[in-house]
Amino acid sequence: MSRSDVLSLYRRVLGIARSWTAQSALPHDTDTERKYIAQEARTLFRQNQQITDPESIKRCIEECEARIEIGLHYRIPYPRPTYLPPMGLATQKGRKLRAQQRLRKQAKPVYLQSHDET
Repeated sequence: MSRSDVLSLYRRVLGIARSWTAQSALPHDTDTERKYIAQEARTLFRQNQQITDPESIKRCIEECEARIEIGLHYRIPYPRPTYLPPMGLATQKGRKLRAQQRLRKQAKPVYLQSHDET
């Protein structure tokens, strides 16, 4: 992906933020969600500005596109949570917590890669 492709994606996200209407159709909710979309885009694009590895750039772009599609489909700008209990993955006998954490990281959907574990 070239710089122009990334900037085009950024402009697309900001365009979605400008035209966004909340599901409730209340002006206050619409304003709040528009501000969230724009702020989240600015934060994540600036956070990833220094990435030079093509594979990392590709993953970030895939995450952005996934979040756009999910947001437009469900009309919810916030990332959809995953419901996986802390020790919910199947374990083999004697597995340690570190292995569980690694498995949880691998099970994380592409659209939540930029969010820290809560």
